Amino acid sequence: MLKIGYMLGDDIGLEVVPETVNVMKAAAAAVGLEIEWTELPLGKKGHELHGHTMPEFTVQALQKTDGFISGPIGHNAYPRNDPTWIMPPLRKRFDMYANVKPVKSYANIQSVHKGVDIVFLREVTEGMQASGTVVAGSGEFRPNDEISIGHRVVTRKGASRVAREAFEIARTRKRKKVTAVHKEPVYRLVCGMFAEECRKMAQNYPDVELEEVLVDGFAMKLVMKPQQYDVVVTTNQFGDILTDEGAGLVGGLGLAPGLVVGEHHAMGQATHGSAPDIAGRNIANPYAMIMSGKMLFEWLGRKRNEPRATQAAALIDDAMERVIAQAGSLTADLGGKASTSQMGDAVAEGIRRK
Repeated sequence: MLKIGYMLGDDIGLEVVPETVNVMKAAAAAVGLEIEWTELPLGKKGHELHGHTMPEFTVQALQKTDGFISGPIGHNAYPRNDPTWIMPPLRKRFDMYANVKPVKSYANIQSVHKGVDIVFLREVTEGMQASGTVVAGSGEFRPNDEISIGHRVVTRKGASRVAREAFEIARTRKRKKVTAVHKEPVYRLVCGMFAEECRKMAQNYPDVELEEVLVDGFAMKLVMKPQQYDVVVTTNQFGDILTDEGAGLVGGLGLAPGLVVGEHHAMGQATHGSAPDIAGRNIANPYAMIMSGKMLFEWLGRKRNEPRATQAAALIDDAMERVIAQAGSLTADLGGKASTSQMGDAVAEGIRRK
């Protein structure tokens, strides 16, 4: 039996996460996959119950799970300068090192390009983002009012393990191709180390093609012909920018699911924020959260060697494809008139009818 935790988070998380759990339960039941589900407080609910937005109670419970789902966190509205009101650092606490973000176009949803099906992997424990690379203090400093300095960190461990995850995912896809994005000719040491580790990892996957593209050229080619890419792996800041660019090509963040993976745990979490302006109205698009749950099933299938989890993921993918193609149960941002719950119910029902 797999153990999965889920946190509603804040604002629209209270609406889209329950739909995700319902869809995942329908898929698990269809393939005979037993799951023990545990709801845990995080964000405002965590503070209300335990005095902190990331209660130790929740962290300890998550340690005992195989993976978990987190709704969006409304941290912009949290009180400032209060250490009990923070954006929960789940990635850092569980050493989840790779952010996996698929970018996929659909025939009847407006987008810049059609025929796009890319999986981005962004290393998220190091790079330019200072908070992930220091134990205390800041990775940025200003020695005087005219100068500001920041550092960039790349380690062999960090580069190697995100590369391994990229090759593992590529091996499950038809094209079996990994594109490593860097700027080695300029950043010879930091990007050089990242590139070296990607090349080393490629030797372990003779069935997967590796290509290398410089980040500026990649940004241009992604806009012009995204169909040429399959699995893309890159460093933290490059990935932060390129994944949003990719989402823009297929319809925006409402179509941008995400999974953060580590050695022992993975967290399904959509890219979009908590959208307090539409919270409580049952109009939020549940696509990104539902597909984040699907990605968690895919990861559990590979990491826990559980073929039924892989099958459950495929059922969700197929049901979502049909709901979008039929267009009768889509939320307003996707061109329909359905509510959050109606779209979620349509996907779950599509799984049961399969």
